[in-house]
Amino acid sequence: MADPIISEEVMINIDNVSMRFNMAKEKVDSVKEWFIRRVKGTMKFEEFFALRNVSLQVNKGDVYGIVGLNGSGKSTLLKIVAGVMKPSAGSCKVHGSVAPLIELGAGFDMDLTGKENIYLNGTVLGMDPRYIDEQYEDIVEFSELKDFLNIAVKNYSSGMVARLAFSIATIMKPDVLICDEILSVGAFLFKEKSENRMRELMDGGTTVLLVSHNIEQIERLCNRAVWLSHGRVVAQGACLDVCSEYKEKAQRDGPPQ
Repeated sequence: MADPIISEEVMINIDNVSMRFNMAKEKVDSVKEWFIRRVKGTMKFEEFFALRNVSLQVNKGDVYGIVGLNGSGKSTLLKIVAGVMKPSAGSCKVHGSVAPLIELGAGFDMDLTGKENIYLNGTVLGMDPRYIDEQYEDIVEFSELKDFLNIAVKNYSSGMVARLAFSIATIMKPDVLICDEILSVGAFLFKEKSENRMRELMDGGTTVLLVSHNIEQIERLCNRAVWLSHGRVVAQGACLDVCSEYKEKAQRDGPPQ
């Protein structure tokens, strides 16, 4: 069957994606015991679906918020979009360059200094070293870490790591930016600064996928949203409509499930 025709304006096309994991049903006391049971075929597993039949399209320039409780499948979906995971079923197609900010310190060597990690992480994101040279001062200035660049990143706070990662990933103006709670870490003024940087990227046509437990932040930044619960889509559409439904559910029944 031929692939469906996707509009050139669609940057991310997630089609009926499911993600299944096999979870061990019984406790083992060591890796050795796990392998022995696995080889003998005596290890029992049960299926766990992090995502079930999720479909959505993200158009060029959209800022798409993803809401839901912990364990709802938000981070798994971002990892599939970033290419870190391959779905068990369905397909995910992304057009253009992708800058993933999924896990703090991903792409960093924690034993290297902040300066060394600027070059390491920039290269991981596909930047040419000469381009990093040109942008280096801007990265440092935005991160506000000039006095800490010769310190190993393992000594940074989580907020400092987030600032450095965000500063590197957003300097190249990617086609698609993926953020998983990255704007919730760090001081208030840097959060505000980061939101302004994201708005600049949005004005330049960058497409953004944003996971945040801060519904007000999703409402401020996003034009579209999807609500996930237990790996399934509960609602998707205009951001304010989805967030309103999500908050009404919380007020009526307690935290949305």
